[in-house]
Amino acid sequence: MNPNHYTYRVTWSPEDNEHIGLCVEFPSLSWLAETPELALSGIRQVVTDVVTDLQATGEPIPQALAEKHYSGEFRVRIPPELHRLLALQAAEQGISLNRLASSKLAG
Repeated sequence: MNPNHYTYRVTWSPEDNEHIGLCVEFPSLSWLAETPELALSGIRQVVTDVVTDLQATGEPIPQALAEKHYSGEFRVRIPPELHRLLALQAAEQGISLNRLASSKLAG
C-alpha cells in the first residue's frame, strides 16, 4: 500500500490553536502544527510509519479510498411521505426517481 494514495485533510483546530493534519483511512491519527504545510507533512509521515509497522507485523492495512471499487449503488431508507413527494417530483419532471435522487445528492 502506498501511503501517498490515502486521503489527507488539513483543518484549523481552535481547541489546540494549531492546524491539524488528518487521514480519512486512519481516523485515530492526527498531527498538530503551526502551519497547514507542516500539519500535512506531519500526518503523511505518521501514516507512512504506521503502514511500515503494519507491514512488518503482517497486520491488515486499510485500503485507500481512492483505490476502492464503488458499484454506484446504495440503499437509503426514507419516510414513506418523502418517498411519495420525491416520486411526484420525478414524475412532474419526466425523469426517474433514481435520476432525481442522484441530482439532489450531487447538488
